[in-house]
Amino acid sequence: MAMAAGRAGPSAEMNVTPMIDILLVLIIIFMMIQSHNRGEEALIPRPPAGNAAEPVQRTVVLELRAGAGPNPSLRLNQQPVSWPELQNRLTEIYKSRSERVLFIQADQALDFAPVADAIDIAHSAYPDIKVGLITAAPGSGA
Repeated sequence: MAMAAGRAGPSAEMNVTPMIDILLVLIIIFMMIQSHNRGEEALIPRPPAGNAAEPVQRTVVLELRAGAGPNPSLRLNQQPVSWPELQNRLTEIYKSRSERVLFIQADQALDFAPVADAIDIAHSAYPDIKVGLITAAPGSGA
């Protein structure tokens, strides 16, 4: 019986050349997508160069101190303020600010009701205001 030296039947080896071509095309596509994936061009407003006035105090702290009457006394950034004028003062402070954050510090002897009233007044001045509560440092005696 004579047998042919070469294989005449189907080959079980896979032709990987088309698969490599596809992978190279995918790599090129992903490289192109990555280079085009930049953020938006944004122009951030800058303060005027000629305005070298003293910087505005950014932190606003409302202090509630227990007083002789039923309502605690208020101090807004170390300045006394009355309950009726609190909303107007907050409106004046925050009207030119884009970030509205108010910190409230109250005596431990106070109930939460006056603090809640102050938060309500702040939200009536600006509904998007963020309110943070400040506590006394441990061992400060306050």
